[in-house]
Amino acid sequence: MRHIVIILFVLFTAKTYGQQSTPTYNLEECIDLALKQNLDLKSADLNSRIAKVSFNRSKNALLPSINGNYNIGKASGRSIDPFTNSYIDEKLTFSNAGLSLNATVFNGFRLLNQWKMEKLNWKAAELEREDQRLNVILNVTLAYLQVVNTQDLYRMAKNRMQSTEDQLRRLDAMFEEEMANPAEYRDFQGLRAADEANLITAKNNYEDALTELKTLLNIQTELEVVAIDIPDQFDDYEASLEHVYTRALENMAIVKAGELRLQASKKSVAVARAGFVPEVSFFANLNTNYSSLAQIFNETGSSVIETGDYVNFSGVDYPVLREEPNFAGEDISYNDQFENNLYSAVGIQVNIPIFNRFESRNRVALEKIKREEADVNLNRTKLQLRSAIEQTYKDMTAAYERYQALQSQNEAYQRSMRINEVRFNNGVDNSVSYIISKNNLEDAKVSLNNVKYEYLLRLKLLDYYTGQQ
Repeated sequence: MRHIVIILFVLFTAKTYGQQSTPTYNLEECIDLALKQNLDLKSADLNSRIAKVSFNRSKNALLPSINGNYNIGKASGRSIDPFTNSYIDEKLTFSNAGLSLNATVFNGFRLLNQWKMEKLNWKAAELEREDQRLNVILNVTLAYLQVVNTQDLYRMAKNRMQSTEDQLRRLDAMFEEEMANPAEYRDFQGLRAADEANLITAKNNYEDALTELKTLLNIQTELEVVAIDIPDQFDDYEASLEHVYTRALENMAIVKAGELRLQASKKSVAVARAGFVPEVSFFANLNTNYSSLAQIFNETGSSVIETGDYVNFSGVDYPVLREEPNFAGEDISYNDQFENNLYSAVGIQVNIPIFNRFESRNRVALEKIKREEADVNLNRTKLQLRSAIEQTYKDMTAAYERYQALQSQNEAYQRSMRINEVRFNNGVDNSVSYIISKNNLEDAKVSLNNVKYEYLLRLKLLDYYTGQQ
């Protein structure tokens, strides 16, 4: 009985697993998933966080530094007693404590310019992260549209093959009754083979598009997408090329990031120039120490002792006596020594650069080169942006013109197909005209479907350049 229960459980689990459906995502869900899992976006986010930490460090560098120190230990052999500063040759316990403060008063505004530079770099990294986020949205949108496009083409290839098989079955029945032209029957067999090859290609293109989308989403599991409604009619794009480029310069995060990088490089030159200026700083120190050998001596009374001198009186020597106080040693406590041995110092320090092997001069020269490089990078970004917009705009215009032409072609082939299909089914015409009309119509449908998505893709790109998500 137990074995039967286990077998039934395994069969039920396998059946349940087999019935699991492939998850289906719409465009917004794909974008949300990509924004959470895309590795390029995660890398851009890490760069932004690093830049923020660098900014916080430069901002905190404007504050004074306060440091404390403390130690305790034992010493033996010849050493210096920290209480008397005299040489001793015995064991002792020692301890030291200190507190120091250092504040930069002036250093050629190096710290201030460093703070401004890191702030600009942080803002640039934030914009670069935003640019990467928009790129992810754009790439997922384009990949999603490509999946939908290839999905439509795959469906059209299936319908095309189904239509051919329907005609082939009709001719097959007539061929068995010796009522059909053998040549026409063989023509449709060849047409079916061609449609099957087109179906395999369409399926492979669809799977490739899905793979590209899964790569952007950073997932390994299978997925399906929700079809979107493509309008039957498109309006001509109204905005001019110059308008798109102007809006792109105003809205594109990568352009703004390049401008901030250029400003940061200028601040970097100012930071390097501070190496020629004297640095003025304020300092304050507080220190104390402890020694186990330190003692205080307290008076405990007095005693009369001979001084070693004598007084002769009437021929008799009498010793000279002297009263001296008596003292007893008492260890000084740890707390009392720390309080009694306090030492403090305050002052101003000036570091004047006289000769540092031309390090400051070379640093300034290097930062100037980096500033020129940032300017070149910004101009390159604008040039590449201009080129990309021009190409996209031209492709969009050409796609719209082809769309209008292919619409007329599709309508003409549809009418031709209806006529030739009726004539062929009624035996008035041969298969050649029908096959030509069928291939022309199917090819026109594919071309029209492709140009619709091509035009839509170009519109999405132009929306991206103008700041419309």
